[in-house]
Amino acid sequence: MQKRIYLDNAATTPIDDLVLEAMMPFLKNEFGNASSLHSHGTIAKDTLEICRYKIAKHLGASAEEIIFTSSGTESNNWAIKGAAFANREKGNHIIVSSIEHDCILNTCKWLETQGFFVTYIPVDKTGLIDIERLEKCINKKTILVSIMHANNEIGTIQPLEEIGKICKEKGTNFHSDACQTFGKLPLNVNKMNIDLLTLNSHKIYGPKGVGALFIRKGTNIAPLLHGGGQEFGLRSSTENIAGIVGFAKAADLCFENIETETKRLSDLRINLTKTLLSNIENSYLNGHPEHRLPNNINIGIAGLEGETIRLLLLLDELGIAVSAGSACSSNDNSNASHVLKAIGLNPFEARGSIRISLGRFNTQSEIDVFTEVFQNSIKNLNPIFS
Repeated sequence: MQKRIYLDNAATTPIDDLVLEAMMPFLKNEFGNASSLHSHGTIAKDTLEICRYKIAKHLGASAEEIIFTSSGTESNNWAIKGAAFANREKGNHIIVSSIEHDCILNTCKWLETQGFFVTYIPVDKTGLIDIERLEKCINKKTILVSIMHANNEIGTIQPLEEIGKICKEKGTNFHSDACQTFGKLPLNVNKMNIDLLTLNSHKIYGPKGVGALFIRKGTNIAPLLHGGGQEFGLRSSTENIAGIVGFAKAADLCFENIETETKRLSDLRINLTKTLLSNIENSYLNGHPEHRLPNNINIGIAGLEGETIRLLLLLDELGIAVSAGSACSSNDNSNASHVLKAIGLNPFEARGSIRISLGRFNTQSEIDVFTEVFQNSIKNLNPIFS
């Protein structure tokens, strides 16, 4: 196979050429520090504020409510820890879903050692949270609810507007991790009653090492980083201007064609899912069949769970990149996917899923090649049941 086929866009995306073109001047000539008072600094500062406005407009937010960070992981850590410590006098109870990203769950585990109490809301077999359970769990000591917009492994989309309405009525801050949905689905922080929202760049064809946290005006949050007082005194660190420019350009490109691209990816995903499930014996879909990311397919094949890594390596040798669940979770090979266990799979099944995530540069011809290679590769595996 001459050209590699990349189907792991949920892990990261390639940088769009137009994004790289926008970044280049700030990697070479316009290298100033936004805190400097000379012309180099002024150019950097003006560019920073333009980018802040661009990100904000895609959320229905004000520019001063966007704080740039180094990643989605930093933004999630800051949202949870910052809200926890800033509101400790009010209470010490936090609510998250059982299928949050590892950076949320590990942050909560750490906060439990610091005197905070965390409730982990279960999900049903499709990955949707129990809304009634959530509402009942909110009490006078609850200072934060954090529910991701869409899951990075199984693609299930949560009803943020409904959750936000409950949180607002209960007087509790609401945070959501939108790294997988920003640029793919419409987001409005006011309509959804979101107080804190995590974004990142490298899932939308922008550079790695750049993220943002939306902080609603008036939301009480403690800084995670202390230093020179950049980003309105909330996030000290010299801003990555080139990366932020790339982030803003990537966002603009996504939202320019969001309806068309969402439909294109959805059509590819639906057709590919039908083909795989109808042609691969004992295959099944993980996640919600309808309320899911337009580009996400997560399938298991009963009897072949123990062959997942071998299948991934075989596909890679043939020039095709897919993944087994979250890229971040692959750093811990000892545990089965907490997401798949949460939707009811046993530990063995939870080690055996394949995630196929489509992207902007994937074509129908690539999908056709993948389908043929995938099915042929499965024939070379050894099922545990025969």
